Amino acid sequence: MSELQITNRLIMTPGPTMVDPRISQAMSNQILGQFDPAFTDIMNDNMKMIAQTFNTKNRWSFPIDGTSRAGLEAVIGSIVSPGDAVLVPSLGRFGDLFVELAERAGGQVTTMTTEWGTVFDQDDIIAKIREMKPKVVAIVHGETSTGRLQPIDRLGAAVHEYGGFLVVDTVASYMGTPVKVDEWQLDAVVGGAQKCLSIPSGITPITFNDRFAAEINKRKRVEQGVRTGEDTKRNNYITSNYLDLTQLQDYWSPRRLNHHTEATVANYALHEGLRLALQEGLQNRFERHLQVHHALNAGLDAMGLHIYHQTDHEMPMVTCVEIPDQLDGDQFRETFLKDFGVEISSSFGSLQGKIWRIGTMGYSAQRHFRLCPYNWCKF
Repeated sequence: MSELQITNRLIMTPGPTMVDPRISQAMSNQILGQFDPAFTDIMNDNMKMIAQTFNTKNRWSFPIDGTSRAGLEAVIGSIVSPGDAVLVPSLGRFGDLFVELAERAGGQVTTMTTEWGTVFDQDDIIAKIREMKPKVVAIVHGETSTGRLQPIDRLGAAVHEYGGFLVVDTVASYMGTPVKVDEWQLDAVVGGAQKCLSIPSGITPITFNDRFAAEINKRKRVEQGVRTGEDTKRNNYITSNYLDLTQLQDYWSPRRLNHHTEATVANYALHEGLRLALQEGLQNRFERHLQVHHALNAGLDAMGLHIYHQTDHEMPMVTCVEIPDQLDGDQFRETFLKDFGVEISSSFGSLQGKIWRIGTMGYSAQRHFRLCPYNWCKF
C-alpha cells in the first residue's frame, strides 16, 4: 500500500470548502481525555463562541458530533413525536430532507412548495401556520440546491402564537450572512462546519432556547448504564440514543454525564474556526462574502454567462450559473477539475444538468489563490 497522497485542489463547491491552514494546525495537537479539565475548558469555550456566532443568549449552544445532517436529525428527532403536526415550506432539496426526517420521526407532515429558484413570501407561510397551528415548522434559510436565501425574520412570532416551535437549517448560511436567533425568535437552529465556517465536516454547531429544551425534556430518558435515582424513565422517549438532545444536554452541562467519547480533534477545529471568525468580526465576515459574491457574478456576467435568478434572494455564498445549451455541464466540470484543479458542483432534481453551483464560502471567499502550473500559490 502506497503512502497517502492528496491532489491539490481549489474547492469552489457549496460545501465542503477550503480549510484555513491555522485550523489544520490546531487539529494536529495531541489528544486530551474527554473529561480532562483542559479539554472541558475547550468545550465550554466552544459553547460560548457558538452562542456568539448565532447572535443568541441561549445556554444550550453546543456541537453535535457528526455532519450537518446529524444536527438536523438530532433536532427533528428530539422535538417531533409520533403524530405531531409538522409544516415544511420546501424551496429545494434540503427542504425535502426536513420532510424525510420529520416523517421518520413519526410526524404528520404538511408541505408547502415553491418553484425551485424562488423563495416564499413570509405572509403565505404565516397564513398556513394560522390555518394549521402546527407543533413544528421546519424551514431552510440558505437552500444551496437553488442558491436562494429565504427570509425568515417574521416566522418565529407567528409560530409562537400557537405555542409551536420554529426549527431552521442554517447549515450553508451560518457564518456567511447574519443569523439572528434571538431577534428572529428561532427556537432551534442548526449550523454547518464545512461551509462558511471552513472547518472539516464532522461536527455541527447547534443552538436551542429554553422553551424548546423544556419541550424535549418531556421525552427525556437517561440510558440505563448511567441512570441514577434522580432520572425519570419515560415511555415516550426520543428513539435515537446518539442524537438524543436531552442526554447531550447532560453531557455538555456541568453534570458531564457520560454519553459518548467526544470528538477531540473536531472540537479543536471548531474552536479555532470560531475564534478566527470572531477575531475577523462577524459583520466584516459577512461583508467579505457579499463582496466576493458580487465580484464573481460580475465576472461571469462579463463572460456572457447568465446567473440563475440573479438578484432574486441570492445566497451571498453560492452563485448559480445557467449551463449554456451547447455545453455538457458534467463534462465541463470534469475537465475543469482534471485540467485546472478547480471543483464546482451541479445541482439536484429539476435543476440537475441545468445549472452549475459555485461556492465562495469561508476561507475560499477571498482573493488569495491563483493557479500555478504545479501548485496553488499566493498572489
